[in-house]
Amino acid sequence: PNPPEPLPPNPTPPEPGTRTKYFVKGVPVTVRTERVSYIGSDGKLITESLKDYSRKTVRSEFASLNEFLTAWGQADRKQVVIDELSAKGVFFDDLAKQVGKEFDAFDLLCHVAFDQPPLTRKERAQKVKKRNVFGQYGEQAREVLEALLMKYADSGIKSVESMEILKIPPLSEMGTPIEIIKYFGDKTSYLNAVKQLETAIYEEVV
Repeated sequence: PNPPEPLPPNPTPPEPGTRTKYFVKGVPVTVRTERVSYIGSDGKLITESLKDYSRKTVRSEFASLNEFLTAWGQADRKQVVIDELSAKGVFFDDLAKQVGKEFDAFDLLCHVAFDQPPLTRKERAQKVKKRNVFGQYGEQAREVLEALLMKYADSGIKSVESMEILKIPPLSEMGTPIEIIKYFGDKTSYLNAVKQLETAIYEEVV
């Protein structure tokens, strides 16, 4: 009988700290703890720090801090700006692990790309709480906005912009999504209140 085929060799163990490859504009990019490796347009391997790579990527889209702040301030949803930059090669999760997980995506961008001193999400939330931002709303609506502010402090702006947040405690304990929206009058008024909250969060910068 034919001899058994040899078993394939054991795969080379991954290099410590190596992450799964991303693909940015069709180019594979490997992100390690502090370094990024990719093949340049000349076919040569390029390795640079995660911060330098992120800075270059952001600045290829926004030439100045003011240009970025304008785009951020005008965006109906901040998460759209974040998603667009993610697709173009800003690896927010990896960047947060290096710079600080307590920082919002906005502060990561301003700090790494434009050398601005970052504020943590909790610091931004505390600044909003010190101002009478929600005075025009009724008690129930103010409680909702305060809960959204705390969600921002815990997990970032994406959670605030999602309607699904209304189904998660403590928001879900304040009523059904329809009931919560009625505290503001209608859905448009609720979304406008969320935009006002976002403006207050970034007011000192934008």
